[in-house]
Amino acid sequence: MADVFTKEKRSLIMSRIRSKETGIEKTVFSFLQRKKIYFKKHYSKVPGKPDIALPSKKKAVFINGDFWHGYRFKVWKKRIPRVYWRAKIAGNIARDKKHIRKLKKAGWKVLNVWGHEVIETPIESCLRIIKFLRSK
Repeated sequence: MADVFTKEKRSLIMSRIRSKETGIEKTVFSFLQRKKIYFKKHYSKVPGKPDIALPSKKKAVFINGDFWHGYRFKVWKKRIPRVYWRAKIAGNIARDKKHIRKLKKAGWKVLNVWGHEVIETPIESCLRIIKFLRSK
């Protein structure tokens, strides 16, 4: 299946997709800040650069976009027309697993939150993150 956009238009569209400070992240960050939860954003001193980190407690939270991080990838991967994107997402999944494995080996506790969870139930998702961050 051919792309409906020209190479230039597709490049422009893809260049505008952010990896940091997404709307979902902003929702979570502002909720945590209103609740006086202090954290590091995109903490680069550990594998995977967790979206939220508490280095003193060795806790990391990843807020994963459903498409890019492969939510239910096995179910819908055949509907992705381009082999490039299937390989890209499969690579992202493998990389995420590797980062989580390294973090856990270093004694970190990790929580993954899916983007659709934050969109559908923002308060519950944020409270789940707070509970995780405050736990022992």
